[in-house]
Amino acid sequence: MVRLRTGAKPIIDSKAEAIAELMLEVAQCFFRIRALGQKTGLITSWGGGAFGFMRSLALLGPLTVPQIAEMRPTSRQRMQRLADELAAEGLVEFVDNPKHRRSKLVRLTRRGDARYQRLRARFLAIASTMGRGLSEADIRKTVDIVRGISDEAKGRSQPRLLRRTTAPASSVKSGV
Repeated sequence: MVRLRTGAKPIIDSKAEAIAELMLEVAQCFFRIRALGQKTGLITSWGGGAFGFMRSLALLGPLTVPQIAEMRPTSRQRMQRLADELAAEGLVEFVDNPKHRRSKLVRLTRRGDARYQRLRARFLAIASTMGRGLSEADIRKTVDIVRGISDEAKGRSQPRLLRRTTAPASSVKSGV
């Protein structure tokens, strides 16, 4: 934890050091996982984001490109390019959105679902050989911890979202 004193440098304690170490290890782990994904074909010529993109559609059903972009630390434009690339390969298709005339929904095609299922099976086969010394409970607790830190980092990196969701102090006091 970093505590700030007025007019002084932050005080760094052992918890702050531990969080910093965790953040650096997660980043290092990401790069190693990405390299493994490239080696095993999970990350293909159309990029590492394709598996996650297709996973979102497989789990949540049809979504708009802006909805998919909101879930990731990336731009809507990047997700639109990825959607267009996947559509060109016949893995996703754009369909009418009953809630919005201009914002189409993106959904997996049968071919896209089959590709996603093959990639998922390969991913799970790799995952099944890792972390053998860890219990499932330890792994799930680690996921919760990393997710919590990730959510906090996301909140701090997107101040405009915080402003939209946080009520002004004047409205809280007045009960509005």
